[in-house]
Amino acid sequence: MAKSARLSGFPERLPAQRVIERSIIDTLEHTFALHGFSSIHHRAVEPLSQLAKDGEIDKEIFALSRLHSEGAERNPLGLHFDLTVPLARYVADNASELAFPFKATRIQPVWRGERPQQGRYREFIQADIDVIADTDLPGHFEVEIPLAVADAFSRLEPLGVPGIRIVVNDRRLLEGFARGIGLDNVQAVLRCLDKYDKVGPAEVARLLGVEAGANEEQQDLCLRLAAIESDSPEFAAEVRALGVEHPLLEEGLESLTTMLTAANDRAPGVIVAQLKIARGLDYYTGAVYETQLIGHEELGSVASGGRYDSLATVGRKNYPGVGMSIGVSRLMAHILDPATGITATRGTPSVVVIAVADEDRRADADAVATALRARDIACEVSPSAAKFGKQIRYAERREIPFVWFTDGEGGHEIKDIRSGEQTPADPATWEPADADRRPRVYRA
Repeated sequence: MAKSARLSGFPERLPAQRVIERSIIDTLEHTFALHGFSSIHHRAVEPLSQLAKDGEIDKEIFALSRLHSEGAERNPLGLHFDLTVPLARYVADNASELAFPFKATRIQPVWRGERPQQGRYREFIQADIDVIADTDLPGHFEVEIPLAVADAFSRLEPLGVPGIRIVVNDRRLLEGFARGIGLDNVQAVLRCLDKYDKVGPAEVARLLGVEAGANEEQQDLCLRLAAIESDSPEFAAEVRALGVEHPLLEEGLESLTTMLTAANDRAPGVIVAQLKIARGLDYYTGAVYETQLIGHEELGSVASGGRYDSLATVGRKNYPGVGMSIGVSRLMAHILDPATGITATRGTPSVVVIAVADEDRRADADAVATALRARDIACEVSPSAAKFGKQIRYAERREIPFVWFTDGEGGHEIKDIRSGEQTPADPATWEPADADRRPRVYRA
């Protein structure tokens, strides 16, 4: 097949890059398991009617059709654009088999038809954690989710991921504030405030007037609310000083102050209340989260989410949930920047190449490989019985540190091609150093 043009927005990793990506995924899976999240895997497709029913995302959905289908599909399908909508369907389908509250994690690809740019792709990997409850979701889960994500990011720092700041808000606070100042088009207010960082306060004020019908006093109050930012629960006093009252506002303030109090005890300075955060999807009903890499805010949010009370339903019964999604592919966009110096020791899992003296004796090399693999040592047999110098160069090209000879002067011998040292070795007992046993991620 001839070399094809690259498809923009669909990254394919080289082996050493995949080592880095896999290290991130392994770290996330381990951390989420420590926090009690069960691993599940969603199908890639959902009915279009389900994918497009919440939020303004229908333009991003990749629709599917069979090449030889006859006429219109009765139930058209699309690739899922996140892992929250599929989880809601999964819970509804399997509610009788699940123990609630159900704690789920998924790390798998999603697809969006947006314009590719730095850190944004059309196919990318997300790592999600969610808690789904049967009828009632206790508020403490809105605290546990961002703290689990903060723990995960702290464990990613050796892999080149910088420190993070999780900015939080509460939809109830925003809705209560909007209604408290006499604005009933809450969704319009949320959309305007969510553009604060992109367009600035003056443009947000104008949009509030045009889209939400806000007068100058209401615009000013919204901008003063949006400017409040704090990692202390004392921020609530600043909100109350604006003189706005509404039951939903108080509910949201109570939730956020509880979150910041807990965060100050377990992850000081990581979680910050930022009252301009609204999140774009319509299904969020409580806490909302966005995450920034400190010093690399231009990448946008690398982890986000929130609480949703009505996304998963069976008949009249709701299964409320709260969750966050980490953009693994967006993190990779940062880590693979040459300026980070992050690389892998090698792209191949093999630590040893077993040399073949001649093709008639390939079975001797295969026997060594079998003995090593039985002890979980990754290895491979040389593809040809070429001169030993050529077999060593094969190992060098694949960055494999050792070459094994079955008929050295003392019998079995192994050569470290980095140092040139060659020593006797026994297939039943030889062990590589821990640093060589498998590919590692390090900062050059």
